[in-house]
This record gives sequence, C-alpha cells and structure tokens, in this order.
Amino acid sequence: MQWRRAFIGVISGRAAALSQNALPLFRHRGVCDGVRSCVTMKALAASLVGVGSVAPDQTLTNEDLSTFINTSDEWISQRTGISRRKVLRADEKLSSLATSAGADALAAAAVDPGSVDLVILATSSPDDLFGDATTVATGVGADQAVAFDLTAACSGFLFALVTASQFLETGCYETALVIGADALSRWVNWSDRNTCVLFGDGAGAVVLKRNNATPGILGFALQSDGKDQHKLTLSYAGSSQHLDISTKPDGASVSNGSYAPIEMNGKDVYKFATREVPVVIEAALEKAGLHVDDVDWLLLHQANIRIMEAVADRIGIPSSKILTNLDEYGNTSAASIPLALHHAVKTGKVVPGHIVACAGFGAGLSSGAAIMRWDGAA
Repeated sequence: MQWRRAFIGVISGRAAALSQNALPLFRHRGVCDGVRSCVTMKALAASLVGVGSVAPDQTLTNEDLSTFINTSDEWISQRTGISRRKVLRADEKLSSLATSAGADALAAAAVDPGSVDLVILATSSPDDLFGDATTVATGVGADQAVAFDLTAACSGFLFALVTASQFLETGCYETALVIGADALSRWVNWSDRNTCVLFGDGAGAVVLKRNNATPGILGFALQSDGKDQHKLTLSYAGSSQHLDISTKPDGASVSNGSYAPIEMNGKDVYKFATREVPVVIEAALEKAGLHVDDVDWLLLHQANIRIMEAVADRIGIPSSKILTNLDEYGNTSAASIPLALHHAVKTGKVVPGHIVACAGFGAGLSSGAAIMRWDGAA
C-alpha cells in the first residue's frame, strides 16, 4: 500500500500545512446560525466528477401492495408521491448493488479504480453488520483504498460526502468514492401500510477528486438531535438465552441478536424535516457565500414529495427546480440523493457548473446540507 494512502499526520511533509491551514476551516463546535454543528468557512477542495447508480430489477407497484395490505394507489401516491419501488430479492445482496453503483460512477468519471484512495459506504442495512465497504472497494478494483462504512440513515450520503471532502481538503487523499446504498425493504413490517409503502432499495455513488482551483463543496452544515431519536427507529430486539454455568449458581443471561422492523412517527418526522431542513440549507448557503437565487437545483432526500415541496417553498426555491425520482424508486434512504442526481445528469438537467443545494434528513434525528457544484461530464 502506498504511504500516501495511510491516514497519518505527516504526508509528504504536510504536517506544517495541516496544522496551519486546517484549523481556519472551522468554527468552534456550538450553536452557529441555529445549526449545532461544525460548519465550513470556505469551500472544500473536492470536485464531483462522476456519478452512477443502480437499483434492483424487481418492482413493487402501489397496486401490487394493495393486493395484500389495506391500501390503494391513490392513498399512497397522494400522501407520498410514490408510485413504485425497487426491492431486492431474498438471494440478492446490498453489497452487489453498491459495487455496481461504484463501478458505474468510476466509469462515468473515467477514473482508474486503482487510483482511488478512499471508499466510504453510507448504509444502515449492510449485508455484514461489521460493514460492507471493504467488500465493495475490492469489488470495484480499489484494492489500495481505505474503506469504511458510515451509518447515518437517510442523512448518510450527505454526511459521507462531507466526510470524504474533508479528507481531500486536508491533502491526505486525492480521489474518493462515496456510495449511498440501502435495502430497507428487509426491515419493514409488510403488514404495516404506514411504513412498508415508503421504502425501496438501491445504490448511488459519486467520485470526488481533490481540486483546489474549482472546489465542488462550496459550503455545508450538519446537525443532529437525539432527543427525538425514538421517532424513527430500527431497534435491537434480541431474544434472551439462559446459560447453565457450573461456576455460577444462577447461570448467566445473554442475548441472541435480532432487530425489530422500522417504526416511525410519520407526522413528527414530517414536522422535523420541514422545520430543520430549511435551516441547514440556509446555513450552508451562507457559508458558501451564495443566495437562494444562485441555486440551479434543489436535491433533497427522496422521502416524501410533500416534504420536498414544503422545504422549497420555505426557502423560496420554485418547485420547478426540485430534482426528484421518488415516484419510481420510493425512499431508498442513503441511496436516494445519488440516485436522483444520476437521473438528473443522465437526462441533461444537471450540467457542468450547475449549483445544487442538497440536503438529507432522517433517523437520529439528523439533517445536513451541502451546496455542490457539478463538475462531471454532461
């Protein structure tokens, strides 16, 4: 492994540069413009140069769901904007989706997989609880990359994007692959129409290249509030097992691992998103030195069309600037933002130089925004 790919404090004599230049990037952690987070004071030297995505070929339409639960196409589409979703089959792997999306993004960026220094996989539903990032990195041919998973649910891709950009900004790495992938169809109660109609599976990825001349992450803001964590959960629900131990008269109790299906207070999550997402977007725009009128496109986590419309209205962006493919894919959690970005690039909506205000939100509860300039091919 090349030494530049080891995350160490001194890289090619950069110790002095890091100590002198990295600290001014940040304000102290605290309340900053209503956002409790670490917020950039200048753009990050990370250009978005490629995007890719993939989804399972198995489709469940609203009509399909109405055959086994008490719902209808009208009920789902009017409340969510979702018409269908893609779901993995029982023998299919999330890591395979993530690998395909990553390879797609690398090909679009014309980047040699062997030159990738960092792979971050944002997911809450890996095949392996220890993480899938290393499997994905090997699968795309990034054999020398540092790879790890990042879990932040539906905010995961946005958080991973900012994390990778920081590594590029410091000069530790030159090229990063950021993937958002989730298979929450594995974790819904298929008799609960309030949750099972929402989620689909998929993966999306972007390639970042270090670029001081034309930075691509112009500003960002992140926040979280654990007081409302219980509003959206996928909780541990292991069963107990008694162990008969000769050295302990009462034996011992242990737990056999399992998780309960997703539970969500939809009304409260809606209120959270429509209240907090405008705040983080406005904070990110301020850090970028931009006004809402400078934004070409609004790209939000694809959870609910009513949330997207409400956020756009509150920050003063016309609905015609909303990027969405929610109707075709449903809520794909960490995959939703890169899936929608890939669709927008493929269809010619997003072109080089466009400014995209991007925001994720969800379990935690957490939210984050990044103001991005698209530098990839049209």
